[in-house]
Amino acid sequence: MDDLKSPAIRTKPFIRPAQPEDVDVLHRFVVELAEVEEFPGEVTARPQDLAAALFGPRPAAEAVVAVVDGAPAGFALFYSTYSTIVGRPGIHLDDLYVRAEHRGSGLGRALLGHLAQLAVERGCGRLEWWVLRTNDPALRFYRGLRARALGEIEVMRLDGEVLRDLAAATRTFGEPAR
Repeated sequence: MDDLKSPAIRTKPFIRPAQPEDVDVLHRFVVELAEVEEFPGEVTARPQDLAAALFGPRPAAEAVVAVVDGAPAGFALFYSTYSTIVGRPGIHLDDLYVRAEHRGSGLGRALLGHLAQLAVERGCGRLEWWVLRTNDPALRFYRGLRARALGEIEVMRLDGEVLRDLAAATRTFGEPAR
């Protein structure tokens, strides 16, 4: 009975590299993020896709997990880039997510700060990300950090059938026809 009266043991929030056992939680966070952003389209990534991307033989990305009171409360998933303009590597933040009950606590800022530290340690010239124009809370948050929008570029994409069509129609210069 005395245990019910004692305050819950709280641990200091911390950020750690994602581990293979985090894959299901990370996938759930990806789905929650897409729902919160009202992302146009279905999340087709599966937990095993994330596992391969983060922990497979050729990792394509990295992730960190924010932990509050022993439970995952948010994450950031990112990958390396390179800029020929600045002649240095960079970090592209693909997803940043903080569960609703932890928003406004500084956790999002801490996750971005963690990535900024990684970028500085790795000699990166940039930390970049995309944000949906409809995600007003995120836009306000990022502007509050003094992040700047790039008006000089357009994000372009080839995917699905269009991607496959271009690949099928293109031969490397000098390569004989198959």
